[in-house]
Amino acid sequence: MNKLRPSLIKITVLFLILGSCKLGPDYEAPNLNLPTYWNSADKNIQVDSVFIPNSWWTYFEDPILDTLIREALVNNRNVLIAAQRVERSMLLLNIQKAALWPSFSYNGSSGINSVFTDPNLSIGSSMAWELDFWGRLRRLNESQKALFLSDINAQRALQIELISQVANSYYQLLEFRQRTNIAIENTNLRDSMQIIIGKRFKGGVVPEIDLNQAQIQYAISASSVPSFKRLSAQTEQNLSVLVGRLPSTIANGNSLENQKYDLDLALAIPSEIVKNRPDIVEAEQELIAQNAEIGAAVANLYPRFSLNGSVSYGSNNIDGLDDLFWNLGLNLTGPLWQWRRNLRAVEVEKKDTEIALLAYEQKVLTAFAEVENALISIQTLRDEIVARKLHVEAANSAQYLSYKRYNQGVTSYLEYLESQRQAFDAQNFLAQTQAQLLTAYFSLYKATGGGWLNENEKAQSDKQ
Repeated sequence: MNKLRPSLIKITVLFLILGSCKLGPDYEAPNLNLPTYWNSADKNIQVDSVFIPNSWWTYFEDPILDTLIREALVNNRNVLIAAQRVERSMLLLNIQKAALWPSFSYNGSSGINSVFTDPNLSIGSSMAWELDFWGRLRRLNESQKALFLSDINAQRALQIELISQVANSYYQLLEFRQRTNIAIENTNLRDSMQIIIGKRFKGGVVPEIDLNQAQIQYAISASSVPSFKRLSAQTEQNLSVLVGRLPSTIANGNSLENQKYDLDLALAIPSEIVKNRPDIVEAEQELIAQNAEIGAAVANLYPRFSLNGSVSYGSNNIDGLDDLFWNLGLNLTGPLWQWRRNLRAVEVEKKDTEIALLAYEQKVLTAFAEVENALISIQTLRDEIVARKLHVEAANSAQYLSYKRYNQGVTSYLEYLESQRQAFDAQNFLAQTQAQLLTAYFSLYKATGGGWLNENEKAQSDKQ
């Protein structure tokens, strides 16, 4: 054993000296040539390196929405699957790290043979250590670490997508509920008018065509009630699944008309988006992982060195172990006929890296387009809501005046029916636009990365 130590020490020192070698290209972040401003950001939007809280949806001050999102982040099955993938990736990383160190095993045997009739016994241990001379194992470790970080960001991206889906479904539910109420009110109004017209027809005051028109308008409005109720119920069930529940009734929060529409927006500069949007970070980590695979493939072109040793005790007499056997050796293995195949494998990894780079750049392009689209949607929908409210006020007034004119015999019943239809449509258009604006706010925060930790939140996160 004393003779063994100097040899082992010398080989270990040699390995540490030569082990700094890592073949293949080191990763360099692509030059994206990012813009310095957002084209669609108006003067009312704060654009800076701002911190947006992760729980930014609380800005909307809707307790039901807040409860649904928090419940979804805990119970949604896809989010739970993503969490399991992160844990699995961490285990794979630990496995890959272990390959950098020696592996030890034990063995033992006992038996008799034709030469020695007494039982013989042998027990021992062995060691194998691949000396990572070319950095193959370290490149694989680098790749697996990047994949681990990629999975973490994939989980975060899925959480942000889930928040957006829950909000979209919730606001859609509010829209359908609002339109159900509009349809019920309109149906009741048309039913009352149908009764009046029916009495007038029986009295010979109005022609049958007026009664038929009243019946048609009533039927149109009445049929929209179950239609919106069906859409409400279906959205409710879909929303229940998103939050991880069995299909159930979703409680009423703030009504659609009582939601907050004039939020003060804060937006990070373009370079911050690239660093904080998780699907972009995910794509970059995949690029880093693939770049490291090139080095591992290049290392396969060269011989591998491994240190192997064993120690065992043996005896031809089972009563005692009296013989010591040991060996220590340096092994070398390298490609011969498969060298050309390994060379092609390097080219494959290079092509895969080029593909990963293009995928990363596409993620960036898509992200910037989504931010610009969300910004322009918010600005135009805000203006559209102002016009929709004027439309509703004018249509309701026209409906009232048209009804008075009809009762006074100044105009035809068709004019009143048309004003009724316009008022009904105006209310529905307003509800649609309001839901679209609320959804656009979530689209913006999703496009910018879903919010960043402020200093206090970051400190709390570091403690966990």
